[in-house]
Amino acid sequence: MKTFKSAPPSLREVWLASAIHRDRDYLVYEDQRWSYTEVHRMVGSIAAWMANENLVQGDRVAIALRNYPEWMVCYWAAVASGLTVVGMNAWWIENELDYAMHDATPKILFCDEQRLNRFNAIRENHAQVKVVGIRLTEPADQVFNFTEIALFPGELPDTVIQPDEDACIFYTSGTTGRPKGAQQTHRGCVHNIMNMGFWGQCLSQTMSKLHGTARLDPQEAPPISALVTTPLFHVTANNCLAQASTVAGGKLVHMYKWDATVALQLIEKERISNLTGVPVMSRELISHPDFNQYDTSSLISVGGGGAQLQPDLVSKIDKAISTARPGTGYGMTETCGIITSIGGDFFIENPESCGRAMPSFEVKTVDSEGSTTIPGEPGELWVRGAAVIKGYLNQSAATSDSITDGWLHTGDVARIDENDFIYIVDRVKDMVLRGGENIYCSEVETVLFQMDQIAECSVFGIADDRLGEEVGVAIYCRAQLPTTAEQIRAFCSTRMAKHKIPRYIWMLDEPLPRNASGKFLKRELQGKLPIDQAQ
Repeated sequence: MKTFKSAPPSLREVWLASAIHRDRDYLVYEDQRWSYTEVHRMVGSIAAWMANENLVQGDRVAIALRNYPEWMVCYWAAVASGLTVVGMNAWWIENELDYAMHDATPKILFCDEQRLNRFNAIRENHAQVKVVGIRLTEPADQVFNFTEIALFPGELPDTVIQPDEDACIFYTSGTTGRPKGAQQTHRGCVHNIMNMGFWGQCLSQTMSKLHGTARLDPQEAPPISALVTTPLFHVTANNCLAQASTVAGGKLVHMYKWDATVALQLIEKERISNLTGVPVMSRELISHPDFNQYDTSSLISVGGGGAQLQPDLVSKIDKAISTARPGTGYGMTETCGIITSIGGDFFIENPESCGRAMPSFEVKTVDSEGSTTIPGEPGELWVRGAAVIKGYLNQSAATSDSITDGWLHTGDVARIDENDFIYIVDRVKDMVLRGGENIYCSEVETVLFQMDQIAECSVFGIADDRLGEEVGVAIYCRAQLPTTAEQIRAFCSTRMAKHKIPRYIWMLDEPLPRNASGKFLKRELQGKLPIDQAQ
């Protein structure tokens, strides 16, 4: 396994080292501003409280929050104590939350008011879980108050964390209709930070365009000031943006939700240097009608992850913001963050590429038989390295299907050119990528087939300028049990998160087309169903 010689053994050392940043701003949200020193004190208090509640190394702690700054406080308190964070998707409804709570068996749940209301509907199934409420409008029965435990007397307990212990479990969409808990290790998360640091050094002379073609000396650069735009229950925001910024002594500015106008206001007010999000965010920012009325000269890097930046957007970012360069990373929950990264002049010259593999990865492309393809020929991208997950929690079969001798099957078809730049050209997995959220088609189909009216259905992605893809479905109903698109969406709304509910629904008068083996021909459907005929 390729590793960095100087990598610390765990995220505990990463967090402890950040104390050197002392009075620098660390977490900012609206009119609240917490320094590194203040957050270290809160982390110590919360960690001491959890130890007082008899949590021991290896126990799990769930976080179900929108992007409040308390997310990072809870995260560091857990991982620096040897506890494992379970990131709960804030969009989940009750049955999805219930599944993950049963799957991960956390002993504590940190949650905001909206997530608490959802949890209360299933609370009798998890009576043993201690609940900590964050930003509640009023006290709740059998709920600890975060503000009070953040003042608990005590410090971060002494512990030794091994590199291969679980640091975090993030859930990714599942082919069986249930999400899979990806077990991210301390080694994996640390190596993601190291990979990002390596790439930052590579780009140090090309990430800024101050005064025309002049570049900003990295030694003269102000501390990172990053806008947190994507959910912290994903690797893009938590592992890549937040952890890397923490190492560098950066400031994390949180938003209640994405809004391009608010983002421009914060960029000017907080002197934001890094804007990382899904492509639609960069596009909405630079195309905002009031863009030129705001001071965006602090920006150095604009782009992000969760989906590939479209080639036209690469050059538009470069032209629109005189000080900033476009950048992106390609990665997965299963790799604790980025696999590749690209930015600056490299990206301008290769706008269709997602970059080269980071130092701790080996990469190859394989055919359907698992044999390595010849250079330049497309095949499924397989990666191996320190940042690959340990496996999927409680799912040994899924782990074996996805990881072969340490090689993770990404599910993406790629080609690698003569300069080792990687290009994603197709997708092996039957999946929709909507605004950075992976949605397995089979997961949606599993729910739809619970409707007695539906005889056949096929879910697939529909190209969307704003979100990359939207969920579409072709449905053939039983003649004696007709239904409507409104009834279908209403049924889905009680069984899945809102972003998974099909936007486009085609009600067909005849059975869906199939191939010789009986499988639905999704590509044929995608090509023959006009958007204007969808319901």
